Amino acid sequence: MTRVPLSVLDLSPISEGSTVAQALRNTVDLARQTEEWGYERYWVAEHHFVAAASSSPAVLIGLIAAATNRIRVGSAAVQLGFTTAAAVVESFGTVDALYPGRIDLGVGRSGQRRAEVLSGAPVPERPRAARTIDGVLFPVPYSPVALLKSARLAASLGALQQPEAISPDFGDQLDDIVALLSDTYERNGVPLSARPGAGAQVQVWLFGSSAGPSAREAGARGLPFVANYHVSPGTTLDAIDEYRGAFVPSDTLSHPYVAVSADVVVGDSDSRAHELAASFPQWVYSIRSGHGAVEYPDPGSVAPLSDEQYALVADRVDTQITGSAATVCEKLDGLQKATGADELVVTSMTHDHADRLLSYELLGKEWGLPRLRV
Repeated sequence: MTRVPLSVLDLSPISEGSTVAQALRNTVDLARQTEEWGYERYWVAEHHFVAAASSSPAVLIGLIAAATNRIRVGSAAVQLGFTTAAAVVESFGTVDALYPGRIDLGVGRSGQRRAEVLSGAPVPERPRAARTIDGVLFPVPYSPVALLKSARLAASLGALQQPEAISPDFGDQLDDIVALLSDTYERNGVPLSARPGAGAQVQVWLFGSSAGPSAREAGARGLPFVANYHVSPGTTLDAIDEYRGAFVPSDTLSHPYVAVSADVVVGDSDSRAHELAASFPQWVYSIRSGHGAVEYPDPGSVAPLSDEQYALVADRVDTQITGSAATVCEKLDGLQKATGADELVVTSMTHDHADRLLSYELLGKEWGLPRLRV
């Protein structure tokens, strides 16, 4: 059967007992290997003040592009609330100038969402019962309000912005990015041309976890959209519906284009995959409890979560797709069918780099990706 393309999402995790330098070397190595195994894109996350080495996506994208030849490399996603449109376009334009036509600029509004909650703005709740569609669980939506109000995230937000800074409207920032890339930008009536940046061949994507501004803006602008099932599986379908309902054809796309992300661990057997994924609940709990992602735990030495702790992470743990390559591909087929995804993005977290490489290799082979000739 013909399947949709597969792409990689890499958080550049720092494993327990390892280092930042090793995490970055692992990222570059994984990019080289997944290019050979036929993956479509290599997305790098943006996270700050946690045990992940992906705080500077434009820098990391440049390093990956230099180490690879074909695979597209992008940000998943630049947090616009912590930066300016000009800084984003100039940094991505710099990389594109050397690796034209291979760079994807994924943007999101994480910074704005946190600022809104911390300022007391209401966060819309979308209560919904759990659903299973085509064998895929879409659980009761997780509410991020408590997490977004945590003291640690408030401190992070303050550290990432200038004193008294106010994040611009998300739509306005997108307007500025588009204008800077097309070399039509003006500030107070004065034309400004970004060099590098103007005329860059970067593809703009929007990332979102729920129905809201990211999904609507992506649709209204005719841009591709990534729905983060791996972050908020309970609101994925709402986000996709919002995007498709708002879609207007553009010079970029004549029809909606949706990629859907998923947490995946593949082993050489179902039981081995479950062993490799045994520390995933503890890692997710470190995030959801407001402490920030810890070094990825060794599954052989973690203590089980209490019932109360597990309840906080159940939606993500229950929707992690683990098993042999055949098992995982069957479940990914269900996710693609349930969402109508045009592309799937897989993120595979394991303590040992060799196990992560094998997870992607086994999956790519079973999925039928066209391996490069070397």
